[in-house]
Amino acid sequence: MKKSKEYILITLGAALVAMAIQLFFVPNNIAPGGVSGLGLILNFILPVMSVSSYVILLNGLLFLVAFRLLGGGFGLKTLYASFSLSGFMWIIENIISPSRITEDLMLASLLGILMLGTGLGMVFNQDASTGGTDILAKILNKYLNLSMGLSMTIIDLMVVVLVAAFFGLERGLYAGLATFLNGMVINRVVGGFNEKKQVFIITKDKEEVRAYIVHHIERGATIFAGEGAFSGEGTYVIYTILSTKEFVNLKTYLRAHHPDTFVTVSSTTEVLGQGFSMPKRFVDQKEGSFEKDIERL
Repeated sequence: MKKSKEYILITLGAALVAMAIQLFFVPNNIAPGGVSGLGLILNFILPVMSVSSYVILLNGLLFLVAFRLLGGGFGLKTLYASFSLSGFMWIIENIISPSRITEDLMLASLLGILMLGTGLGMVFNQDASTGGTDILAKILNKYLNLSMGLSMTIIDLMVVVLVAAFFGLERGLYAGLATFLNGMVINRVVGGFNEKKQVFIITKDKEEVRAYIVHHIERGATIFAGEGAFSGEGTYVIYTILSTKEFVNLKTYLRAHHPDTFVTVSSTTEVLGQGFSMPKRFVDQKEGSFEKDIERL
C-alpha cells in the first residue's frame, strides 16, 4: 500500500508538471530551467520534433550518460517520474492539443509556477525527481567538485540565458523569475507536507504535562532537569514534536491548567523516528488513563 501510494503521488505530481509546461510555459516561450527549457529551445532551433519528443530524447540520453558516468544509483522511482513526465507531455501535446490559456506573460508565469512547483514538490516528497537537471548537476558535482545547489543554479541560469538569446530579453527575464519562484514553491510544498512543531516546555508540573502529552495527545517526549537562571530554582524542560493540530490541543490545555508554563515553538520540516518516519507505537488506551495518571499525582 505504501509503495502504491508513492507511485500514485509521483504520477499526480508528474501530471501537474506536464500540464504547467504544456499549458503555460511552452505556448508563451517561457522556460523555468531544466530539460523542458532545453526542449523548448531545441524545438525553436530545429522544429522537426515537438517539445515533448525532445524532452523524452534528452531524458533518455541523460539517463544513459548517468549510468555510464555515475552508476545506477538513480532508483526506479526517478526513472518512473522522469518518463511519466515525458509521457504526459506527449499526451497533452499530441492528443489533447490544448489552445493557449493566456497570452499574459506574468499570469502564465505565476499560474505555471504554482502548478509546476506543486507537482515537483509532490515528486520530491516521495524521494524521487524528474531527472534532467538533477542528472546534469550530479555530473558537475562529481567531475568539477561543485555543490549540488550551485550546479543546479548554473544549469538553470544557462537555460535562462539561452531563452533570452532565442526568444528575447523579456521572456528571458520571465524565465529567470519563474526559475527563482519555482524553488520557493517547491520548498513550501515539501515543507508544508512534512511540517511539524518542535516544542520546548519549561514547567515545574512535569508529571501532569507529561501525562497529557503521552495519554491524551499520544506522543512521546524527552524530559530534562533544569534550573532557573534568575531564581536558581529547579525546573524541568519537556521536549516534544507535534503536528499543528496536536500543538493547538496542548496549547489549549497549558493555558487552562498551567498558565505559568513557559513554551517556545519552532517549525521543523523533517522528523525521523517513532511515530513519524516509522509507525506510531500506541500507548495503553484504557479509558480514563490520563485521568488516572492525574489522580495518582
